[in-house]
Amino acid sequence: MGLISTDLCGVALSSPVVLAAGTCGYVDEMADAIDLARVGAVTTKSITREPREGNQPTRILDAPAGMINAIGLANMGLDRFIAEKAPLAASVPTNVIGSVAGGSVEEYLRIAGRFDEIEAIPIIELNVSCPNTDDGRHASDDPDRLKGLLAEVRGVVTRSRLFVKLPPKTDGLVDLAESAVAGGADGLTLTNTLEVMSIDVETRRSRLTRPRMGYSGPGIHPLSVRLVHQVYKEFAADAGVPIIGTGGVSDWREAAEMILAGATAVGMGTALYVDPRSPIHVAEGLQRWVRSQGCASIGELVGAFEQ
Repeated sequence: MGLISTDLCGVALSSPVVLAAGTCGYVDEMADAIDLARVGAVTTKSITREPREGNQPTRILDAPAGMINAIGLANMGLDRFIAEKAPLAASVPTNVIGSVAGGSVEEYLRIAGRFDEIEAIPIIELNVSCPNTDDGRHASDDPDRLKGLLAEVRGVVTRSRLFVKLPPKTDGLVDLAESAVAGGADGLTLTNTLEVMSIDVETRRSRLTRPRMGYSGPGIHPLSVRLVHQVYKEFAADAGVPIIGTGGVSDWREAAEMILAGATAVGMGTALYVDPRSPIHVAEGLQRWVRSQGCASIGELVGAFEQ
């Protein structure tokens, strides 16, 4: 085990750095830019039952300290993913996390059940919090409904570890986390993009093709750290529930903040658009940091924030 090796519910990660859903292709596309053996996991695009073209262009905007997007869960659909992309999961030198999205319980069950049959996908992440579709926030505003969804999915996911990706709610996020775990989730991904608006002042219309969009990047990082710490301190630490902390991480110090706040692993997304090699730089920085802290492993620093 290396200094920065970590563990997600029994799944060994060589590094706590995880490439986040929707930012690194389906399975192996990032191998053209970096050695995937040097990251802990790659998360697939969120897969829906039927193919989705996503929202009409324009779908991405630069924003102060980040990026606004309204991609709309564009993906090839379950059947084509299983036929073309799933076989690649066994050949990449890292873990693959399968991201699942849907507009109904039945859709989540169908996809999660198929993913659970793929041995090379040891972790399934339910995306219940996409802000830029009309059906992408299934159950994420209702703890009881979320618990019911997880209980149903847990019935078909018998091999894989089950994570759920929650929205950046400043009120009620701990309740959602508790409900997800009560329903059967093994871990939490905190959080998805922040729901925002951007208006063209000349046309008086949305600058993208829908009024509700997701904002990601460095601008949301302080909020993400706070939410990870809140869930860790009020629930996850005592419950032994691991957190993948995502939100604006672009360098090792921001990743270290997530670790200190309570994250076992750290998701990177928007940073990949700026520098595809940034996950490697982050992993290297974390290794130096753990050594400088006098720790034998990064696990000693999870949740070690001293207020």
